[in-house]
Amino acid sequence: MKIIKEAAAGGGCQISPEDLERINTLTRRELTAEEVYSFTVRLCDNEIDREWERFPEETLEGLAGLFLGKSGMFDHNWSAAGQSARIYRTEVVREEGQFTRAGDTYCYLKAWAYMVRTEANRDLIAEIEGGIKKEVSVGCAVEKAVCSICGQELGKCRHVKGRTYNGKLCWAELVEAKDAYEWSFVAVPAQPRAGVMKGMTPSLKALTAGRPGAAAELEGLEREAALGRRWLEEMRSEVVRLAAMSEPDLDTGILRSVVRKLDEEELSAIKTVLSRTAERRWPGGPQLPYGDGRREENGDKAFLV
Repeated sequence: MKIIKEAAAGGGCQISPEDLERINTLTRRELTAEEVYSFTVRLCDNEIDREWERFPEETLEGLAGLFLGKSGMFDHNWSAAGQSARIYRTEVVREEGQFTRAGDTYCYLKAWAYMVRTEANRDLIAEIEGGIKKEVSVGCAVEKAVCSICGQELGKCRHVKGRTYNGKLCWAELVEAKDAYEWSFVAVPAQPRAGVMKGMTPSLKALTAGRPGAAAELEGLEREAALGRRWLEEMRSEVVRLAAMSEPDLDTGILRSVVRKLDEEELSAIKTVLSRTAERRWPGGPQLPYGDGRREENGDKAFLV
């Protein structure tokens, strides 16, 4: 049984030496990391999809090996000109604590794909990074589709996908993966979650490992950044204080929420204006002035209540 399943796709990811080694097992000449663009794809999962079908985890495990080395294309157009990328690594990922409509732990088939950085591929890479090329679809074959109600092969029983029987939904379990043909970028996926995934890049600390000079420079930058964040917090607090002095009826909670969205230049400009307003509203000078300022014989009279 031939199956085509679509899903939603993200961005590029860092190429490790191990990944580059995997990629070079699929190439005719050895490529360097600079020549390769890599990204991750969620090919399919075990959730019930728009066609009332799903891949159980065992089928995803079978498809994981079958999709290695398979080409990516557009709209399932099987032509050499349409081949854009190739899968070099796969893994079934389980998300503990998250469950499908069928009641089991949610999992999906994650794939790492690569393409060679060329002038012809430049626009496609930009579209993947920009989230334009996003949804993907898989073409594969399974042995049979089993009814979730009675366990028989669908078509050999009276149950219909998408209908409810005695409070139980009917769907097709796609079992016993036989082959994986290809995966494609498409417009509307059957599996809403399938597609390109956001790439994860190493942290700056990881990049400075084994480089004492770079690590020291990073530590200095982190200290300066911490000082900058403290100064910014003090600036925000001061703006809130001045705003409350200028307009006592303003809600300080709303003020704090607003100033958190402002950058340093905006905060400085607002602080200058509010300082002038607060000065006009609360002018300086002695809190207990001597009336009209004329000297009186009893110098303490101004303090009498």
